[in-house]
Amino acid sequence: MLSFLHQPWPWYVAGPLIGLMVPILLLTGNKRLGISSSLRHICAACLPAKIPFFQYNWRKEIWNLFFVSGIILGGCFAVTLLASNGPVVVNEKLLTSLAANGITDHSTLIPVDIFNWSALLSVRGLLFMVFGGFLVGFGTRYAGGCTSGHSIMGISNLQWSSLVATCCFMAGGFIMTNCLIPFILKLS
Repeated sequence: MLSFLHQPWPWYVAGPLIGLMVPILLLTGNKRLGISSSLRHICAACLPAKIPFFQYNWRKEIWNLFFVSGIILGGCFAVTLLASNGPVVVNEKLLTSLAANGITDHSTLIPVDIFNWSALLSVRGLLFMVFGGFLVGFGTRYAGGCTSGHSIMGISNLQWSSLVATCCFMAGGFIMTNCLIPFILKLS
């Protein structure tokens, strides 16, 4: 009965389910979908410092922390109880491109050739994790939200800034994937 949960869902099922979160959140309490703001709420709750950015009524946004906790628990549930033993199926063109860049182990969802503890301390690992993490955090703060907040919630509310931010997110992803990652993968 649960076999359909053990395989990837097609975009035309998963996409509308994600999209339905927007009206559900709006109708159940005028809440806005977004994940990046939860880090601010956690910092406001846990840091006693008098930093003006964290001086607000974070308790009013506690629902967001429960929402993010549900995402994390759902991911843990899926990994432990719904994991598939088969290999991850990816496009042959992607496998060829990865092999050309020295990534041959694609038995898991994350390429082990790139994402492992020993690779983290290499130049490539520092670029991917530290510099990449900084860019994601900076971009999220600079754009006033993350991809889910802008691309799902903002565009559905017809916000021009969210459309611009989503176009910039997509352009950055295309540039990174096609221009910068092949260069970074050649570093050791």
